[in-house]
Amino acid sequence: MGTVTSRIVVPFHGEGTGEAELTWGQQGIWLTMARTGRTMNIGGAMPLPAGTPLSEMTTLLSYIVSRHQALRTRLRLRPDGPPRQVVSGSGEIALDVVDIGPGDDADTAAEELRTRYEFTPFDYPVEWPVRMGVIRRDGGLTHLVVQYCHLAVDGLGIDAVARDLAHLDPATGQGTAPVSGLTPLELAARQASPAGQRQSAKALRYWEEVMRTIPAQRLGTSDDPREPRFWDVIRRSPALHLASRAVAHRTRREVGHVLLAAYAVALARQTGITTSVAQVLVSNRFRPGCADSVTQLTQPSIVAIDVADTTIDEVVRRAWKAATNAYVHGYFDTYAHGELMARLTAERGAFDISAFVNDRRGDRAPTAEPPTREEIEAAVPRATTWVLRKLDTFDGVLYVTFDSAPDAIDIDICADTRRLGPAGIEALAREIEAVAVEAAVDADAPTRVGAPVRI
Repeated sequence: MGTVTSRIVVPFHGEGTGEAELTWGQQGIWLTMARTGRTMNIGGAMPLPAGTPLSEMTTLLSYIVSRHQALRTRLRLRPDGPPRQVVSGSGEIALDVVDIGPGDDADTAAEELRTRYEFTPFDYPVEWPVRMGVIRRDGGLTHLVVQYCHLAVDGLGIDAVARDLAHLDPATGQGTAPVSGLTPLELAARQASPAGQRQSAKALRYWEEVMRTIPAQRLGTSDDPREPRFWDVIRRSPALHLASRAVAHRTRREVGHVLLAAYAVALARQTGITTSVAQVLVSNRFRPGCADSVTQLTQPSIVAIDVADTTIDEVVRRAWKAATNAYVHGYFDTYAHGELMARLTAERGAFDISAFVNDRRGDRAPTAEPPTREEIEAAVPRATTWVLRKLDTFDGVLYVTFDSAPDAIDIDICADTRRLGPAGIEALAREIEAVAVEAAVDADAPTRVGAPVRI
């Protein structure tokens, strides 16, 4: 594909400047990037309506960077300590314009630009934390491509940027309402306050209590390691979509709790370890002033769920309780957390808690009238499974993500094949589906996991 890329310099000017320590969420992302070597950039590509003027895109870029401190933030790297964030009040940022030939595929060009944006690390002291480009063919814009540095925003932070576009006056390029939500500088100040430090200490006490009650859980060693080392497998399951709704309706819990319970039972069946452990991602958007913050707020918290000698419905209730505790305590100083984990490791030996469960489904509405047993069982054969990608590095040993799909749930499992081979990854996805189906068709369905191992 023959492409020519030009750049349009876009000025911006916003309120608020200053320097501060990284917020707790930023600390976590910074350490993860350093540990894994991944960029962790997030964003995507979208088609543009025919006739979209280029000026609309430059106005859009100027608006979002001017409005939100997070998008005007760079890092000051220090040889003797962690980086600090520096917010600027004005500057210039570039909009990339990628011109393609009349016969070239615009979707392909957009994906190529998105991929380049995603996998090219940001120059943190120099580059602004948003990359934006457009694809142009025959003089008309076809796609918008945006990628953000994950230090600046999390997924819900991007949603907050999108909601704020309702306040953009296209005639002036200015906002029609004040920016809502805590800024990164305000958040850093709140976290450094005595109240913030008390919150962190409380969360770390919870982590220590959980860590002292769990076995040093291990997936074991795979007999089928591969290169690249990490395989990402997706199982698209209409049956899980229906079954999780049915169980949620009966147990009066959310679908997310059913999915967490299904993971816990499936993992225990596969490993033989009756207490399933996972780190869940906490949005922290429920905290005062954080709902509309354009920043990085997401942090992990830990759950431990005993699934031995009980029913799946009971595990759903335990998952709800464990998740509720985790969400309350998923807000802490990441550096202090690292010190805690180092101390516990020195006392008890290495812990294997590098397993994550991330529920990214957009649908959080209460479950309506449940599907029938016949509908659920008929959906099982419609599942499809495929390998999405193979990676040299990833965030954890085991990473289970639940995503919405048309009339289905995608079970996306990325795992270290040195610990769980490709067949084991697919087997875990199938077992998660099977657990939910068993519970949906039988309210007394047992976990089929034996007595717990006491430590």
